[in-house]
Amino acid sequence: MTTYVGFLRAINLGATRKFPKEAIVAATEAAGFSGVATHINTGNVRLETRMRSRARIEAALEQAYRDDRGFEVPTMVYSAAELREIADDADRFAHGHEGKHYVWLVKDEPSASLRAELEGLSTGQERVRLSSRAVHLLLDGGYLDATLLKPIEKRIGVATNRNVTVVRALAQKWC
Repeated sequence: MTTYVGFLRAINLGATRKFPKEAIVAATEAAGFSGVATHINTGNVRLETRMRSRARIEAALEQAYRDDRGFEVPTMVYSAAELREIADDADRFAHGHEGKHYVWLVKDEPSASLRAELEGLSTGQERVRLSSRAVHLLLDGGYLDATLLKPIEKRIGVATNRNVTVVRALAQKWC
């Protein structure tokens, strides 16, 4: 069995997209996965499976969540090793940085040209760095004041955003 971590996008926003932790666990187990656990109520789920195809795992989870909730739940899945690498990259990228740090977990790995384009958006107050399937944004100011949020989100495709503290906690807890 291999451990994976899934990140669910756009849940628990408003009255119509509720997906409590207990329901995530039940739907994930109903899809045939074992060792299921969640971390805080923002759509982070650990699971174990013999499946090796990330695309098949994501498809199975998305179908199970759609069946359970009645709405689409885009899901990005990472192996434990991939998540550990993203957390390690976050530590390396943030060395000496004392501001805020957010991570977009993306479904598809950015091309070399997109990587260069995104990192080229960096300014003195907002720095963009990429690891394999993650886009890191380091901010000197507040999240809502960031000017790069929309340009990044417009270019990266299907993704979900987490504070680096959550990413590090999950890597430590589940990897």
